[in-house]
Amino acid sequence: MIFQSTEIDMIKSLIAVSVMFISGTAHAETFEVRMLNRGEKGAMVYEPDFLSIVPGDTVRFLSTTPGHNARTIKGMAPDGAVEIKTVLGKDAEVIIETPGLYGIKCSPHFGMGMVMLIAVGTSTDPASMNIPDDLPMRAKKRFEEIISDLD
Repeated sequence: MIFQSTEIDMIKSLIAVSVMFISGTAHAETFEVRMLNRGEKGAMVYEPDFLSIVPGDTVRFLSTTPGHNARTIKGMAPDGAVEIKTVLGKDAEVIIETPGLYGIKCSPHFGMGMVMLIAVGTSTDPASMNIPDDLPMRAKKRFEEIISDLD
């Protein structure tokens, strides 16, 4: 079979797109986070409370005990990032694309310190997280502990 040059170009393009698609999805990982009433670090926690992932990875929030969700904390996410907002009491998967630091809270238990930190991208330094002064005291303390534990 003899191909014309335009057909060859089209085949090359299809191969290139296929390789990009396969290589782009082959490296994505899924990380599970359990939402708990009680865990290793006390009451109202995410386990783990810190993730370091790359853009395109999936975070699966597991409603291990009822009454929890995961939501981006206002002012604690990269500019242009899609808001993380899961349904209360339901498992959810979120693909995170935008590099940077994400502060995550459980809406009903934010005041009790149910927070976690997600670092997206290899050049993201958790120690550079700006912890807002207006966070509930327990949430602020837990973020400080998360960052301190990474040292």
